[in-house]
Amino acid sequence: MTGKNDEEAMDRNNEDEGCGSCIGGLIWVLSMILICCTFPFSLFVTVKQVQEYQRAVIFRLGRVKRGGAVGPGLFFIIPCMDTIQVVDLRTVSFDVPPQEILTKDSVTVAVDAVVYYKINNPLSAICNVTNAAQSTRLLAATSLRNTLGTKTLQDILADREDIAKNILGTLDAATDPWGIRVERVEVKDVRLPQQLQRAMAAEAEATRQARAKVIEAEGEQKASRALKEASDIISSSPAALQLRYLQTLSSIAAERNSTIVFPLPIELLGNLMPKQPQASRM
Repeated sequence: MTGKNDEEAMDRNNEDEGCGSCIGGLIWVLSMILICCTFPFSLFVTVKQVQEYQRAVIFRLGRVKRGGAVGPGLFFIIPCMDTIQVVDLRTVSFDVPPQEILTKDSVTVAVDAVVYYKINNPLSAICNVTNAAQSTRLLAATSLRNTLGTKTLQDILADREDIAKNILGTLDAATDPWGIRVERVEVKDVRLPQQLQRAMAAEAEATRQARAKVIEAEGEQKASRALKEASDIISSSPAALQLRYLQTLSSIAAERNSTIVFPLPIELLGNLMPKQPQASRM
């Protein structure tokens, strides 16, 4: 039964093609007569032009004309039979609107991105999808939500390049039947809720304060060790303590011009005073 149905369908298609070719030939003859009668004014509607970055897909009586897309430059059409659709081959960029995404660790964030793509097959872009640009925009938004939904907040903030590569691969594979090649995807901004921002700021401040306290404690520990070593050295020489005392006074006097009164040790003055003879003491 299946073989008979296939044969009947093929016979009907052949009959349709034969009928269509006859009608198409008649329309072609009438169109050529009309073009010849109105020449050279008919050149304004029969000769078309596309730019270097464009291609034109020609449909003749509803079928794609043999040879594929034409251009750039001038080409000839039959107004009564042909319709054309022009495709731009330049790179197109668009912004993905901010998407409210629930991450893997149950945090709601708003993420937006930018996508760059270009059409590399005009026939597929026209025949396989109704609106290639709009379809690519919708697919980009869906791919962004699906990809980021499997990531934690820390992964989203730290691994933007890997996330962009994953989205790029997904989009490129999905748009390949449409004749579209996605060139680049970039995650622009990750917006966090205000409460979460305040919580993260408080956590970061607490971490910085803890590090500052640890550094201060380590500095005091090193300073105490240095002071202990200095005290051991100074204690070995009685005059070293006095010299250090005078050096400190000298540095204070250099910074502030003021009168400083300080006591001198008796031992230091006793060494400077002359000794009286014992006879005078008697």
